[in-house]
This record gives sequence, structure tokens and C-alpha cells, in this order.
Amino acid sequence: MVSKGHQLDHIAISVKSHMLLKQLLKVSPILEEIMSQAKNSTEALEGVRYWVLAELKKHEDAYRFYKGKVKGRDAYEKLSWRDFAAIRILDYIDNAGREFHDPNIGNEKAVTNPVKLIWLAVNYGTGGAKPYFFNDMLYLFRQFCGTYKREIPARERIEAWMDRWCTGLDPRIIKLREENRERIVNVLIEKIDSGEIKSKTYIFPPDLSDEQKYFLMLKWWDDYRFHLSFAVRSPDLLNELLDESLDPDSMKILYKAEKKGIPFFVNPYYLSLLHVRVPYFAIGADLAIRYYVLYSQQLIDEYGHIVAWEKEDLVEPGKPNAAGWLLPSNHNIHRRYPEVAILIPDTMGRACAGLCASCQRMFDFQRGNLNFNLDKLKPKDSWPDKLNRLLEYFEFDSQLRDILITGGDAFMCSNQSLKQILDAVYDMAARKKKANEKRPDGEKYAEILRVRLGTRIPVYLPQRINAEFVQVLKDFKHNASQLGVKKFIVQTHFESPMELTPEAREAVRLLNNAGWTVTNQLVLTSAASRRGHSAKLRQVLNEIGVLNYYTFSVKGYMENSFNFATNERSVQELTEEKRIGQIPPEYEEEIFEYANHAEDLVDNIRNLMRKLALPFLATDRNVLNLPGVGKSMTFRTIGITRYGRRILEFELDKTRAHSPAVHEMDKVIIIESKSIGEYLNQLEEMGEEISDYESIWGYSIGETEPRMSLFEYPEYDYKLTDEVTNLGEIE
Repeated sequence: MVSKGHQLDHIAISVKSHMLLKQLLKVSPILEEIMSQAKNSTEALEGVRYWVLAELKKHEDAYRFYKGKVKGRDAYEKLSWRDFAAIRILDYIDNAGREFHDPNIGNEKAVTNPVKLIWLAVNYGTGGAKPYFFNDMLYLFRQFCGTYKREIPARERIEAWMDRWCTGLDPRIIKLREENRERIVNVLIEKIDSGEIKSKTYIFPPDLSDEQKYFLMLKWWDDYRFHLSFAVRSPDLLNELLDESLDPDSMKILYKAEKKGIPFFVNPYYLSLLHVRVPYFAIGADLAIRYYVLYSQQLIDEYGHIVAWEKEDLVEPGKPNAAGWLLPSNHNIHRRYPEVAILIPDTMGRACAGLCASCQRMFDFQRGNLNFNLDKLKPKDSWPDKLNRLLEYFEFDSQLRDILITGGDAFMCSNQSLKQILDAVYDMAARKKKANEKRPDGEKYAEILRVRLGTRIPVYLPQRINAEFVQVLKDFKHNASQLGVKKFIVQTHFESPMELTPEAREAVRLLNNAGWTVTNQLVLTSAASRRGHSAKLRQVLNEIGVLNYYTFSVKGYMENSFNFATNERSVQELTEEKRIGQIPPEYEEEIFEYANHAEDLVDNIRNLMRKLALPFLATDRNVLNLPGVGKSMTFRTIGITRYGRRILEFELDKTRAHSPAVHEMDKVIIIESKSIGEYLNQLEEMGEEISDYESIWGYSIGETEPRMSLFEYPEYDYKLTDEVTNLGEIE
């Protein structure tokens, strides 16, 4: 039987591929000679290897990096632009012929053998490689031959890119959103009057005038429960509230999504952030928000076949998860690392105030674990008992010192539910501390040092964060501090400077004043990855007292392809843009204390930025959340498909502790869901100048940035046990 790879050998390449191949052969007479004189693809491989290896050996540091004899950030930073290309060519050759199961295309086999594809194209006009592949090869060999160079943009240019992006605090944007609110309110009044929308809580008293109804609706607008009650759950209402501004193609996709059972849940406040009347000064500024609300064709196509990215989410009772941890529940506790585990409550916290189109948990919506039936998510009578049993997992674990309460969204819990959870966490931390009094030094367990709440509510529905709510947080912080809990953190997800509204700023102020540090985790979607966009977001978040924590590459497979920005763009962004906010190492100790004084964050951040003349504090790390093994941006590009989609081999982030079981599988293969060429075409559709991104082709190696001391755990004043509990054997 002929393999699929051999069948593809006979497929003719397109005219465009031929034209790019012609350009490729002009790059180097040596390459053209190797390809034309090799009798077969093996000879071509060996010819290219001999040529490139001889050049790389002239640079000892680069050769040692290629061979894996030196690793880490210091070794990485010694590599030249040409070294990147030489190492990638050799990695391609070392991995030639390898086949990978590609979850992007239903686990079909993806084969990498780029030199063979070039040889077939040169000698037979076959091989089936697409133009995106040849364009990638063209840039690769130009880079190796020295005709494609990298120019790191000056700070002035980066700040010019940043200045393109408006914020939700711009008075002109505030005015537009007031218009949006007025339109949405008037439509909802009509729906309530006609009986099309009914609510037990939000009812107009009889004989109200239209004006009185309008002012009552404005009062309700400040009540978060109003926005949850009137959240959009259908494409038609979505379009109506957007003044029928969605084009027919978008509506067709949304109707398909509805038919497939993909839920809609967009609250009126967040919907008011989308442009209907597009301002000349902010064209395209709302795309990072818009693409969180509107679904893509790729998501529609994949829904029903989505494969779980988070392998540790697939837990069988009594068996360890992908990271080797034994868990008390297959959906309430998630764990990767020794020091921290996630708690997902059986409360309204399992829902969100809106559904993100690229949600990492879309797999759970597909299988019915998550939904927006808010009434059904109210905690049952048995929940308090279950909560205490779940927290025993933290209490009797030797290494857990950090609990992340999320969902869903932790802030979707009622005040009473959140207080109940935090009180239970306090009691657990107190018992763990008490039990340690009986353990000798060297056998003591890790006590709880950090409590975190995961939420997008400050962005999606800041009205939720009111005085009564933050009092619950303030009381817990006061009491838990007495036990030795050091850090109290709210982790949120601002995607765009346009999400930074007066309401969001007030929500952050209330949280900081309650003693909770707000940190941000940006998901680097295609729209959020435009030049200067992430840098501007860091800047405006710093200005309101938010510390940037992570910049995540989009995870998931083809269902998230539309919103996926390639990992190469993430490396480009941290190398070229984020660098202008780099903090000198001697200020690490000062920054470490910031989280202990949340109420002073605005002043502390502003003063440090002024002292160092920085436009923002680059406290975040650019990473990808890898299936099973955690966060990393340490990778080599070891292959490429005939479609031009790169194949990356990731390694663990060696700067932090991992489950002992994970070290047995410390390499993870990621096949990107789109080529760099496709990604750049998408940016061009968004109005970007593609020449601004040209260096992206050359980024083929990544090395994880060190984590700021700000986010490290405080030291204990006793010797911790080396014992690791709750660890099982991975089959």
C-alpha cells in the first residue's frame, strides 16, 4: 500500500508555487546546485546538511546550542539572526520524514520533509507543497544567506504603533458608547413593552412615560444582575442591538453556530463597547473585542469534533491526570504544578458574564459540562460539604501553597457563595498551619501563601464589583493575613485598551483598595497581536494599577485558528516591542513588595516608570499553555507541513518546579493551525502594513523569559518536606 506521503510526491505544484520556487533558487547558487545535481531527496538532504553545518560550526556558541550542549536564556541571546536560520534548517533535516498526528485536521498524519519537497519541485514540479510553504522557505534561505536581515524597531517607532490605539477612557470613545447604550436601552424597552422579553425582576410599573422608562433603564444599567438577565442569547437580537450592522456573511455564520448548539451570551454592557458608527480616529480599534463576540467559520466547522487541549482536564476517577496528579474530583480540581491547584466551585462561578469565542474551555461547552443556564448553576444544599472535602485536598497535600479559584468566573459567585468559599479556604489554611506545629523541621507541609481569584468580570461586567462585594474580599484578606497568607491576587483578562472603560477603572480601584492586587493575562489573539496593541494595553493597565502577568498564545486547534496568532509573533513581540518596558534587575526587590501594598499600586507603578523613563512595566511573560505540562515559550521549529504550518517542539520551562511525572514527557509537539503567510494575510485584512511584521519569518526558536520576583512565592521560615503527595504513576 502506498503511503499518503508518497502519494503527495506526485501532486503538481501550482503556478504561484513555481514562481516562489524560482525566487528561492536565485537566493543561493549553492542551493540550486545541490537541488539540481542530487539524484534523489536523500542526496539533497545530505548536501544541504553538509553546507549548512560547515557554516554553523564557524560559530561555536550556536553549534553548541544546536547540539543541545548549552541551553537557557543566556545561550539563546548569543545566537545571531543567521544562526536562527542555520539551526532551523538542520532541525528540519534531523527530523525529515517524521510523521505527527495533527489534531488540527482530525488527527490525520502530518509529514515534515521540506528539503525533499524542494527537491521534488525542482526536478519534477511535484510534491504538492503550497505557496505558503515556499514563501516560508524563501525567507529561511534568505536569512541563512544574509539577504534577509532583521532591524529591531526603535522606541520611537514602537511608541508610534502604540499611539494608534485608542482606549475606552478617551472622551470621544466614551461619547460613542453612550450612544450605543442609548440605542440598546431603547431596543430593550420595546422588547419589554411588547412582551418579547420578560423578566420577573425588571418590570416597568404601569403608566410610566417613555422618558421615565428610559431613566429607569439607566438605573438598572448600573446593576450587574440586569446585564445577566438581558444577556443576548441569539444572533437576531445581537444584530438588532448592534443596529443591524452585521453583514449577511457574519449573520450566516452566527445562524450556523446557533443551529450547532454553540451558546451565545453577551451582556448589554459589553455589547455597548462594539463600534456601530465607526469613528475615523479608531478604525479597527474594537476588533479584539468584536472577535471575542462573533464566532468564526472554523469554530462552527470544528464544534462537535473539538479535542481537549488541556489533557489534564481529562481525568478518570482513581487515575492520575496527564501531569501525574491524583485528584479528588474530575471537574472541580485541576492541577499541573506542585505548588498550585485550581478550584472550580459548583456555583454560579461555573458560568461567565459572557462567552469568549476562543474560550479554552469550548470543549467543555461541547460536552455539556459548561452552560449559561444560570438558575441551574445555583449551589445545591450539598455544596458546602463537598467544598470542605475538596479543600481537604489542599490541606493534606505536602506542596500546595497557592489556590486559584476560577471557573467559569469566580466573580460570578454571589456574595454569599464567595464568602462561603473564602471562609472555607481560611479554615483549611488555619488547619494546615496548626498541623504543621506538630511536624519537625524538614517534614513540614507547605502552608497557604497565596489566594487567587480568576475572573473576566472587571472587563465583561465591572458593575458586579461594588462596595458589598469588595467588603467580602477585604474581610477575607484581613483575616487570612493573620494566618500568614501573603498574597491576594485577582487575575483578569483585558484583551484590548478599548476594554479599559471608566467602569473598569473604578472596579480595579475598588479591588486594589480592598488589598487585592489585580494582574492581567492577555490572550494574544490575531487582533490583539497587531503592532503596538499589547504594548499599549500594558501601558494603560499600569496607569490604573494593574500588573501584567502573562501574554498567552492562543491555545486550541483549528477551532481557534481564526483568533490564533502564531507563536513566532509572540517571540517577535517580546523581542521587539516589549523590550522598551524592560525593568533593570536591580529593581526586582522593590517590585516584589508591590503586591503587598495593592492600595498603593497606582503610585508605585507611576513612580517607577517615571524613575526609569519606561512607557510601561514589562512584568509579564510571553508563553503558551502546553497540554499537560504547563507554560513555556522554549521551543525549536523542527518541521513544516506542505501547507506552510510550522511544527514546534516545546520543552518545559526549566525556571520553575514541575510534577516529577512531567519530566518523563518534557517535550511537546505543537503543529500551528495556520501558516505565517495566512496570519499576515489576516493582519492585512485588518488594515495592517505587512512590511511592519517582516521579521516574523525569522523567529524560529523561543526561550522562556524568567519570571519576575513579584510573582514568586515568599520563602518559608522553616524547612519544607521533600515529600510529594498525591502523585500517581502515569500509564
